[in-house]
Amino acid sequence: MPKKQRIAIVGATGAVGEEILNVLDELDFPVENILPLASAKSVGNEVEFRQKYYKVQELNEEVFKNNKIDIAFFSAGSEISKKYAKIAAKNKALVIDNTSYFRMDEDIPLVVPECNSEDIKLYKKTGIIANPNCSTIQMVHILKPLDDIFDLQRVDVSTYQAASGAGKEGMKELVEAMQSFFAFKLDEFQSKTFPYTLALNLIPQIDEFVDNGYTKEELKMINETQKILHKKIDISATCVRVPVLRSHSESLTLHFKNEVSANKAKEILKNAPSVVLIDDIKNKKYPMPLFTSDTNETYVGRIREDINHKNILHLWCVADQIRVGAATNAVRIAQKYLELTK
Repeated sequence: MPKKQRIAIVGATGAVGEEILNVLDELDFPVENILPLASAKSVGNEVEFRQKYYKVQELNEEVFKNNKIDIAFFSAGSEISKKYAKIAAKNKALVIDNTSYFRMDEDIPLVVPECNSEDIKLYKKTGIIANPNCSTIQMVHILKPLDDIFDLQRVDVSTYQAASGAGKEGMKELVEAMQSFFAFKLDEFQSKTFPYTLALNLIPQIDEFVDNGYTKEELKMINETQKILHKKIDISATCVRVPVLRSHSESLTLHFKNEVSANKAKEILKNAPSVVLIDDIKNKKYPMPLFTSDTNETYVGRIREDINHKNILHLWCVADQIRVGAATNAVRIAQKYLELTK
């Protein structure tokens, strides 16, 4: 039985922080106690874990010196991770960082346990492990097992990303916009979280644009996938915000060196870790956000061979990005870390 861990959660009152608590419980992670950390405005609030209540404390430079922490989950934004993650690591906590700040640092492993769990061992250099972007995680769940068999050469991906990718504020804004619509006042609604009103709309921009016309979100998917798979695959991404509360969807076109078979691909993905195959078009069964929310797996379907080329495959995948794309992956990193270091 692994030793019980003293856990800190930075950003404990946010959407991902709250979900980390749920996933720690569901996956029966060995926890001795919880230290919930947040900004001053959340101090005094309580979080519940396994029928115990823990008071939220303010994050500051002293908190990791004054509390013995084994694992610290960071989910409070890049600037917070930049300022405090190395302090936590210096005080002997393993930091699992959910932000983008450390992902492309060559000294810090970027890990999806189902794909590159061996990289966890590289944590010793800095004491930090980076959690990839939510859209990247569900995509590499699909790419890795197919690459192992067919030798992946290129990926073209379009994402359909839920409002909750922008956190609690994103979900709140979509709900309020829909309420405005039903009150016949949508034309008066002022969006703050998104560049345009998301209700009844699609926004082909997530994060800021850079000089080459891609957004930072799209470049994250490109660069992170190559780092995780240790392979220079050609990748192009188009990321779109859609009026869905929870669970990101992706349409993937995959080019392989070798000839591919849809039936073989289905068999591979059916047996892949953390992947659920739902592909029964005769009965209109395929993955959708509506029933993948609050789950810990990536769902895949609509798998089909390209009409013109025998080495190209098309498919559709959906996953709850707060869980699969953040909290669940972070906890699975922690689980694997305990296995490798016991």
